[in-house]
Amino acid sequence: MGIVHHSRYFPYLEEARVAYLRHLDHPYQEWQAAGLNAAVLEVALRYRQPLRFDDEVDVHLVVASATRTTFQMAYLLTVGNAPAATGVTVHGLITESGRPVRLPDWLIALAQEPVRRAR
Repeated sequence: MGIVHHSRYFPYLEEARVAYLRHLDHPYQEWQAAGLNAAVLEVALRYRQPLRFDDEVDVHLVVASATRTTFQMAYLLTVGNAPAATGVTVHGLITESGRPVRLPDWLIALAQEPVRRAR
């Protein structure tokens, strides 16, 4: 059909999330070295315009909210200036054994800051 399959949008979100954490000087490898993982608890996507083969997609994201144990990230996928999709992921921080743990203060603080954009 010449368009990106709906399931392939999720890797865009994950790649942007990992790049964003690296941009904040808290790369995901740092979390893993500490025995922590950010499990995806929920995901929602709204498809606005189809992505097409070879589109250059920008993913804009922000930490939208955080509690002591979960954080939510909001995404806007664009091609040029046109919105292609919006999404939200909710994560819980867990140990290697799956035990939930408290979020680090820096992550909670991000949700309280004015919008800090990354691409």
